[in-house]
Amino acid sequence: MQYAKTSMLIFPAIDLKGGRCVRLLRGEMNAETVYGDDPVAMGERWVSEGAEYLHVVDLDGAVSGQPMNGAAIAALVRALPIPIEVGGGVRTVDRAAELFDAGVNRVIFGTAALAQPEVVAEACRHFPGRIAVGIDARGGKVAVQGWTETSTTPAIELARRVEGLGAARIVYTDINRDGTQQGVNVAATRAVAEAIGIPVVASGGVGSLADLTALLPCEAVGVDAVIIGRALYTGAVRLRDAIAVARSGAGSC
Repeated sequence: MQYAKTSMLIFPAIDLKGGRCVRLLRGEMNAETVYGDDPVAMGERWVSEGAEYLHVVDLDGAVSGQPMNGAAIAALVRALPIPIEVGGGVRTVDRAAELFDAGVNRVIFGTAALAQPEVVAEACRHFPGRIAVGIDARGGKVAVQGWTETSTTPAIELARRVEGLGAARIVYTDINRDGTQQGVNVAATRAVAEAIGIPVVASGGVGSLADLTALLPCEAVGVDAVIIGRALYTGAVRLRDAIAVARSGAGSC
């Protein structure tokens, strides 16, 4: 499917662990770098630099399967004027409802999409257009339980399944690139986008503006946003510059 040209959105990421803003290396919970104790202050920073949408993950929840950073998420929603999507530990329709009631704009299911697809299907029926599925891949295979377990299911296969369940979009992460600043896995991201008819958010590995430029032409097959984490926190990429590049529409995929 060919998509109309729009400006690719840049989603700054706030990953929550113990109520603090952290970044992990390749999804390893014991390989964290703490970037701040105040998630709201971090969110306000990204808004001040031009963020139009925020990506938030409850890392503790992703591993435990239970909401663990609810207070921080609620505080972010109350304080920020931009929409927020939240993932990590969302395994039930009730949990999705709680997040929507708190003011979250979009909810991301992960592990449940593979283990309990009927839950995702029900959530999609209850909240049409507002449910995304996070597909986190290691070596092309879907990882679950906060990336602690790798399944035998190919990422593309799961993407097709959840599209059929009614998911509004896919958030695709190459775990081996996540937190490395070594560049997005453009080929894998493009392959997922080409296999389905819903939009894809690219995640994992952005380390420079050149990485964004390489991804931009994939808008033509439905990659309409990219999540940036560590590169923003280290200063390797400035958010305003990333937004400018995304609006330029240059590059080759």
